[in-house]
Amino acid sequence: MEAFTRKLWAKQDQHPGDRWRLFRAVAAAFPATRVLYPGSYVDLAPSFVFPDVTYVDVDRRAARFFTDEAGVREIIASHDGPPSPRFRFVDADYTAELALAEASFDLLISLFAGPVSEHCARYLRPGGWLLANTSHGDVSLAAIDPRYRIVAVIVAEGDEYAAVWDDVEAYLAPRSSLRYSREEILRLGRGVPYRRSAHAYLFRRELL
Repeated sequence: MEAFTRKLWAKQDQHPGDRWRLFRAVAAAFPATRVLYPGSYVDLAPSFVFPDVTYVDVDRRAARFFTDEAGVREIIASHDGPPSPRFRFVDADYTAELALAEASFDLLISLFAGPVSEHCARYLRPGGWLLANTSHGDVSLAAIDPRYRIVAVIVAEGDEYAAVWDDVEAYLAPRSSLRYSREEILRLGRGVPYRRSAHAYLFRRELL
């Protein structure tokens, strides 16, 4: 493994295993096969859980990180994950059209990366799931997008995470009567403050 790869991964995994535990909880709720992770940077944790992950980013450090394929495979192999996991890195801006087949992924990940739900919905198959957090307002965008329907939230339970299925709409109840439009959310880069918080939200891709 190259020193650069090791250093970047150590910084990414500064809370050791946290993302791994998150994706384990997601996989327990929805055992996806093909996963798309726009704005991934060097977060390899999905490959510790899911068998086929496509990472997308424009960061030059991420591109260099993934060129060390042997080092990346070493990191993945050090976790008790799926046998012979496949991964691919796409050096591209996810807000532009990607050279990926539409409706070909089971799970779309949006964590701290902006409006992924807007730009990458085309790649998520109907019945597939979007995992998003409230960063940059992407949960709020998905909540008003007819292509998505909330089905569960991920909450922290001590050092672990778990899916909650009951009364999930309550997690989208605003703290005030103020309503943000799609345009306002995109302009402000933040979402609606909610009365109840969750670590992440799971939406189902509807057939429209």
